[in-house]
Parts: sequence; structure tokens; C-alpha cells
Amino acid sequence: LKRVTGGFNSKNRCDARTYCYMLPTFAFAHKDRDAQDESYRLSAETLQRVNRLLACYKGTHNFHNFTSQKGPREPSARRYVLEMFCEEPFERDGLEFAVIKVKGQSFMTHQIRKMVGLAVAIIKGYAPESVLERSWGEGKVDVPKAPGLGLVLERVHFEKYNQRFGGDGLHEPLDWAQEEAKVAAFKEEHIYPTIVSTECRERSM
Repeated sequence: LKRVTGGFNSKNRCDARTYCYMLPTFAFAHKDRDAQDESYRLSAETLQRVNRLLACYKGTHNFHNFTSQKGPREPSARRYVLEMFCEEPFERDGLEFAVIKVKGQSFMTHQIRKMVGLAVAIIKGYAPESVLERSWGEGKVDVPKAPGLGLVLERVHFEKYNQRFGGDGLHEPLDWAQEEAKVAAFKEEHIYPTIVSTECRERSM
């Protein structure tokens, strides 16, 4: 337990959230050139292209095409993404996976799944890279939605709160540095195995 200020509201004080999205790497296999099954392995070149594409999401954009029932001129459709990248792949039960991480101030319904879905569609060769810029315009773009299976809220950030109160002598910073090992162990023991077994069984991607 940590002492917080009076009237502290975790939802309102949270100034950023980090999500991770775990997916089998054959999701990035090009539709015309690569194997579309468990034998696929993500090359360094393709990973580099994935990360170049994901980096385009950084900054403030109009994400009205990445959610439902949101008009292009609604101020709330504009969202700020601090970072988005794909980590190095790893194997589980003979299948290669990778984890995409995205940090932003806040996200709308389906936004992250559609961000991943559009990146996958471009890498696989179903859509040109130019559709990314077009999706932030006022026109309607049909953005594909990745399955919900691999999406996990990984961390909430209280950076402004920590700057103001974390060193005042009365309150501790709200961070999870001391819990990193436990968090990593929990993911390895419970979250990742569930995603892997469900993906192998249902082939959601």
C-alpha cells in the first residue's frame, strides 16, 4: 500500500497507459511471398519495417476511423500516442510470437486493435502504406480490427502526479519498479500461456 493525496482518483490522475499486444509472427507474413503457418519466422528486415510503420502512429492524430460511432470532427477523436514498437520475436510451443507495445494518454474502443490490424494488413500486402495517412483524414476508411486475444493492459502511468507529490516527503511515487520481477513472472506463468494455448487452439489471428 502507498499513501496518496486526499481525494486521489486513479482514473483521473493516470496520464498515460501502456498496452501490449501479443501475436504470432506469421501475422506479418506477406500474402504472396511467405509461408502462412507455424513455419514462418520473422526476419530482421520485416521487423524493422514493422517498427518503422508503428512509429508513424506516434504523435497526435485523428483516430475516428479506429473506433466506432465517432465523427471526424469530434475533438475526442484526436488521441496522443507516445510510442509504439514491436519487440524481438520468441518461440512458445513451436510457434513464434512477438509483442507490440503502445503507450498513449488514452485510447478509444477498438483503437489499439485497429492500429495493429492496419499495420498487419499493410505488412501482409493487403493495403498500401499510404492508407495510414488517409485514415487520419476526414474520409471514411474501413480499418481492419485485430483479434482481442493478445491485448493486455500492462501499465498505468502517474508521471505528473509523481513529479508533483512523489518527492514531497509525505507520499511515495506511484510506480512499479519494485514489482517488475513479479509482473514479468505473472505474465510468463499465466498471461502468455493462455494467449499461446488459445491461439494454437482457435487460430484467432
